[in-house]
Amino acid sequence: MFHVFQYQPLRLITQNSLSSMCLKLMLSRPVAFAQVWKSWFSSHSLLGKKNVILMGPPGAGKTTIGRIVGQKLDCPVIDIDDDVLETTWNMSVSEKLQDVGYEEFLEEEGKALLKFSASGSVISLSESNPMHAAGMQHIKKNGIVVYLDVPTTVIMSRLKSMKMDRIVGLSPGISLKDVLQFRKQFYKRWFDIRVLCGGDVAAEVLAEKVLDAVKRYQDSELETFISTRSSRSGRSTEEDSHKLYFSDVVTQGLALDGGLFVPERGLPKFTAEEWQGLIEVTYTERAQVILERCIHPADIPASKLAEIIETAYGENFSCSKVAPVRHLAGNQFLLELFHGPTASFKDFALQLVPHLFAYCIPRSCNYLILVATSGDTGSAVLDGFSRLHDTDKQRIALVNFFPEDGVSPIQKSQMIGCQKENAWSVGVKSDFDFCQTAIKQIFTNSDFTGFLTVEYGTALAAANSINWARLLPQIVYHASAYLDLVHQGIISFGSPVDICIPTGNFGNMLAAFYAKMMGIPIRKCICASNENNVLTDFIRTGVYDLRGRKLISSFSPAIDILKSSNLERYLHLIANEDGQLVTQLFNQLENQGHFHLQKDLLGKLQQDLLAGWCSDEDCLAAIHSVYSTTGYIMDTHTAVAKVVADRLQDRTCPIIISSTAHYSKFAPAILRALRIAEINQNPLSQLHLLSSYSALPPIHWGLLETLKKTGNGDHQVCAADMSMLMSHIETLIQNHFM
Repeated sequence: MFHVFQYQPLRLITQNSLSSMCLKLMLSRPVAFAQVWKSWFSSHSLLGKKNVILMGPPGAGKTTIGRIVGQKLDCPVIDIDDDVLETTWNMSVSEKLQDVGYEEFLEEEGKALLKFSASGSVISLSESNPMHAAGMQHIKKNGIVVYLDVPTTVIMSRLKSMKMDRIVGLSPGISLKDVLQFRKQFYKRWFDIRVLCGGDVAAEVLAEKVLDAVKRYQDSELETFISTRSSRSGRSTEEDSHKLYFSDVVTQGLALDGGLFVPERGLPKFTAEEWQGLIEVTYTERAQVILERCIHPADIPASKLAEIIETAYGENFSCSKVAPVRHLAGNQFLLELFHGPTASFKDFALQLVPHLFAYCIPRSCNYLILVATSGDTGSAVLDGFSRLHDTDKQRIALVNFFPEDGVSPIQKSQMIGCQKENAWSVGVKSDFDFCQTAIKQIFTNSDFTGFLTVEYGTALAAANSINWARLLPQIVYHASAYLDLVHQGIISFGSPVDICIPTGNFGNMLAAFYAKMMGIPIRKCICASNENNVLTDFIRTGVYDLRGRKLISSFSPAIDILKSSNLERYLHLIANEDGQLVTQLFNQLENQGHFHLQKDLLGKLQQDLLAGWCSDEDCLAAIHSVYSTTGYIMDTHTAVAKVVADRLQDRTCPIIISSTAHYSKFAPAILRALRIAEINQNPLSQLHLLSSYSALPPIHWGLLETLKKTGNGDHQVCAADMSMLMSHIETLIQNHFM
């Protein structure tokens, strides 16, 4: 068996002699002693007995980076090719490959790895080690596997210049690109940490990135969450000691003080080189890289996260690009976010979040998810949680509250049709703002939540956009849209774009701003409202005023919202995380119906955001105009954004308009926009009529299937009364969990 002492420096120092040397050095040269001690302590506190194991494709720089990391940590460095394989075989790796062939080589290489052991070292794997499962399981037991993720085009260029002749698996009829793509599945299986390695980044810089990644992996204390209403200066020692992590905020949903959770140290930043390395990859690969940086591996390991992402976006979306970008006209582009199973942008979060939630919650408790929806969230969350594994459905249930008369007929049919054994819809005789406020009050009612826990062993959780996990997948598609424009040659990386989003609860807009903070060159985020334009007024004036305002039913019901919950997270950010100020503002909004933003904060806000609004009449006119000139049908929310973009963009850069839903969901309004005189009230008939237009995009496949299945489906209806809502919740818990 190979042991690490074979590769240590020749000087062997016993514990007693080390102590003696340290004492002499400390007395004679205290500064030098401090430097030596700092180096020793740094390496041993970082590694301990663990190894840092570098893995990646041929030409990734594993050997060079490994040597630099070893020097920085002052620890042994082992190159599997040079120090293990060639020593064992008494021949070069290329000679061995030529001698025994591909299959036998992998087996012999794996056997050598199984006999190898080391501790406290930096190990550079061979390019093909990850293809031997038993060997990797053995070496991973005592190490942190770091994947040096280099773009395939960069690797191909490097290998060509190196004239490398020992690529395992390369043979006549199989291209180098195919070999590299095939290998990725093995790298993704084994790594603990990914380090993005651009083409022109110096090895010294990459070595520092490796060290930073290892430090992050070993210290989850760095990635805690706070409430938007917490005050750093006013927090007690007890509050500081009770740290909250990603898995906590996913399950808790809303902070106990009524605020929303945000990462205490902010979001991760990507360099331009790192973003550029994602230009050529698929949507799911982009999602994994971005979410790995936002979710600590102590909460969800990279391998499990990859599995969840593949489940969410692999087969559930009708378009292979998942979130394609389509040119509309001039410098306007549509980000199509409706290819998921329920035909709206909500699918991006709600195909993913249920699996994150199921992984994070403790197994000892049942959970009931509470959701309020203005339309699209309902069917998306019902569909997402109904796709959980059967064992998870037994301990996780969901109730969806929606305004009984405040959604489109097709949306209501969807919510009824998507009900499953663990997911139900309840219509409330009020508007969305009541539903959302009621859920917040239920979460902060400790008597009621405590009663449910004690009596039924059931905890409550939220899946609305107030839940932090809902925002992360939205960041991904805004970043991906920009990268797609670069990939299509529309812009070069670094060129700015504007983004225009139909906005109600501010979650989608906030996610775009977060993407900007993480390094995507977004110039302005344009907020598009319908006649419920409280956000537009606020962004223009700094006054958030609900006094005397009543919700107006519109053709774009998903943004028929007056209280924008996620605005609180944005204000907390630009107010330098001043929780006291945020508390003051939103308490004033709750108690007096308005608040006024300070002049300096309004200035910051207006540097980031523009806002406009669109009437129903202008919305329908835009749908008709775009269809007449392009043959493309926008939904009503996209049309609102299109109208606002036309009015506010200065045409000096491309603008990406978020197309948040498929037009099929709003068939009556679309048929009216297309100037159809008589409209059948049956939703299925309306879709069949729309399909006769042969427009782009075609009728949504999932929506059509859901409506066919709905038939005479039923749902519960509840009065706008808090006690009635709580009674419904208790009854559902009794029926499902008891």
